[in-house]
Amino acid sequence: MTQRFQRITPFLWFASQAEEAARYYASIFPDSSVGKILRYDEASSQGSGQPVGSVLTMDFKLDGCDMVALNGGPHFKFNEAVSLVVNCKSQDEVEHFWKHLTEGGDPAAQQCGWLKDKYGVSWQVVPVEMLDLIADPDPVRAGKAMKAMMQMKKLDVNSMRKAMDA
Repeated sequence: MTQRFQRITPFLWFASQAEEAARYYASIFPDSSVGKILRYDEASSQGSGQPVGSVLTMDFKLDGCDMVALNGGPHFKFNEAVSLVVNCKSQDEVEHFWKHLTEGGDPAAQQCGWLKDKYGVSWQVVPVEMLDLIADPDPVRAGKAMKAMMQMKKLDVNSMRKAMDA
């Protein structure tokens, strides 16, 4: 059997919570696991200021996607310029991922399906049907769906459908 090759791997820079974050994310998504851990040695510790033996990088799989978490220190912070999109097939999936990813996160950073989790990572929890609603061939209906969406924190396609029909 040929092993799947993933050309692009998201690499997330944490101050010191790489292992905690990777394990947390893996607990939320199906087809997820934690993998190899590389630890700081004497030389890399001196260059980074991180303690010898602490986690340098941690490979993890998130819903089948290979990812890496790095403990690089407090030099860089996550921001909304890059986000991870969670495409959801149902409103139940939206509810599941929204509940877990908002836990301990910043409530002020929740708008139109976007959120910032407790580690500062930006996510978009998106019901795939939403794209059809805001691209409805009838521009009036599409506009109503978009207006409804812009008022939401967590996206709700049932509310968007009702707004389209109002």
